Amino acid sequence: MGVGVSIFFLTLGAILRFAIEPDVFGSAVHMDRIGVIFMIVGGVGVVLSIVLAPRRGSTSENRLMHRENNPPEV
Repeated sequence: MGVGVSIFFLTLGAILRFAIEPDVFGSAVHMDRIGVIFMIVGGVGVVLSIVLAPRRGSTSENRLMHRENNPPEV
């Protein structure tokens, strides 16, 4: 999960938690609890994305290729 998806989950969770009435779908579905779960998942995703980001870049090798542009002799 990338940072963008994590921020999406944080935003969606905040909307469900603070902007929607908890019992809008009846008493069986608690939107405020679902919002808190989404915010937790988004927060964990942001932290993991930031912590694991340096490891992704360290696995590649930088190689320098030397090419000479010498036309063939006639």
